[in-house]
Amino acid sequence: MSVNTYLQSLASSLVLSASEKESVTTSVNTIKSRLDGYFFDVVEKKVFGSYLRETILPRKVDEKSDVDIMVVFSNPNGYKPQSFLDRLKNFAEYYYSSSEIHQSSPSLVLNLNHIRFELTPAYKSYGIYYIPDGPSNWRSTDPDGFSATLIECNKNNGYKIKPVVRLLKHWNIQKNGRDLTSFILEKTIAEELKYSYYSCTSYADYLNAGLEKIKYKTDYNKVNNALEHIRQTLSYEEQGMPYSAEIEIKKVFPEI
Repeated sequence: MSVNTYLQSLASSLVLSASEKESVTTSVNTIKSRLDGYFFDVVEKKVFGSYLRETILPRKVDEKSDVDIMVVFSNPNGYKPQSFLDRLKNFAEYYYSSSEIHQSSPSLVLNLNHIRFELTPAYKSYGIYYIPDGPSNWRSTDPDGFSATLIECNKNNGYKIKPVVRLLKHWNIQKNGRDLTSFILEKTIAEELKYSYYSCTSYADYLNAGLEKIKYKTDYNKVNNALEHIRQTLSYEEQGMPYSAEIEIKKVFPEI
């Protein structure tokens, strides 16, 4: 098996299965329906984040995988974030009393058997969404803007960017101690490398370029170690040693 084939296959295995997607969709629809039944002032329920961008990892790979739902309240009285977080906690305890529930600013975490949900309170003013910035302040956010950037970058690079993001998330969990947040990793790959992939063709090329960009945002030595293993992998492949190349690449991107 070539290195590129192995990486492509691994990236394909790092997606949610059809049954997982079905379970998530059912839970999302149930949560949305219950939000409407419980609150009178919820004006929008918006799924965003890695699930929407199709860069979420399966739970068998990442036990912390979560689906983000923005719960948009009307908030005409200018209430602070903690007020809405408390209300979301009451909602979760009412419907999901046997599940793990806790606050992890800026969200309320609801841990179901098959997936974790993060419910983020928000309000919208003059077309701009605001989410918690601590318990007492709000900050603006653009939940759709980054997704559009990632989609464009993926399209312009032979649809290899999303698979590369998933591979690097896998590396971040297995070899980097989760030092990078998923959002920072995705943002770096999609935005800082938006116009830097012109010389890339294979998955190894893209992974090299991505690692070079994130190395200044995380453990420099661990990234350099990954880059060295990729270099050695490609050297083995050039020498006609596919078995050694496969063993070497699995030291950075292990099988699941």
